[in-house]
Amino acid sequence: MRRTLLTLAVCGALLSSSAVADATPESSPSGQRFSYGTHARQKITVYGTGSHRPALLILHGGSWVRDTDWSGWARWFAARGFTVYDTDYRLASDAAWPAQRDDVLAALRWVKRRSGERPVVLGSSAGGHLAVSAGAYGAGRKRVRAVVALSPVASPYRAWVDGGSSAASPAQRGLRRSAERLAGCWPDRGGQKCWRQWGDLAAKSHASGTDDPPMFLTHSAADFVPVAHSTELAHAQTELGMKDVTVRIEPGSAHGGVLLKRPGTAQAVLRWLRKHT
Repeated sequence: MRRTLLTLAVCGALLSSSAVADATPESSPSGQRFSYGTHARQKITVYGTGSHRPALLILHGGSWVRDTDWSGWARWFAARGFTVYDTDYRLASDAAWPAQRDDVLAALRWVKRRSGERPVVLGSSAGGHLAVSAGAYGAGRKRVRAVVALSPVASPYRAWVDGGSSAASPAQRGLRRSAERLAGCWPDRGGQKCWRQWGDLAAKSHASGTDDPPMFLTHSAADFVPVAHSTELAHAQTELGMKDVTVRIEPGSAHGGVLLKRPGTAQAVLRWLRKHT
């Protein structure tokens, strides 16, 4: 099966200001761990310090309900010239939406203070949702240089619907339950307040086009988070004037960070990131 590349258009609330970094970092293998807020999960592990290194903020997946380990890829990108900020955030078990977006926005401010620049952001699955949400929220270009999202759950409501189908896979059913927990309500039972919550969860509802950063969005052809999540967001962005948004489809059924293990995919992401720093 050939790799498919879709390039669209020409190139295809907040946390308290008292939430500041710890003065002394904790130790972590090959990195230094800092707090960007007061909650135990509001942590950033930094890899690859030094001058003239672009900042890359990584957001892990885990369906908003569990942590996943991105330290290996953080070191991989650090070895290729980035200062990497491997970022944790509150899970749905800690707080309902928009706490997770608030955490990412706070982490971006922390990175900007430390590095003096807007970072590029890479997110996987639920972290991909947070990456595109941060990029699309308000004038996202002011805080984010560019976004790479691997299997982003750009529309948790779409995931909720897909997970309720009789043909849904176990992974899709699990994602539906996680989306309910993130939203804190069922969309067909919670009234107008609940519908507003689900609407706010969708990255496309905040799309600003030219005010948002370039985006590179990728899924596998048989991803349990289908490419429609990204094509819907890309269409909303291009309708509003975004000139640099790419949707890439890989063969197979790999999801999230596993996509980087496909031959050539990590290098393609690396080239795109370097182009946008």
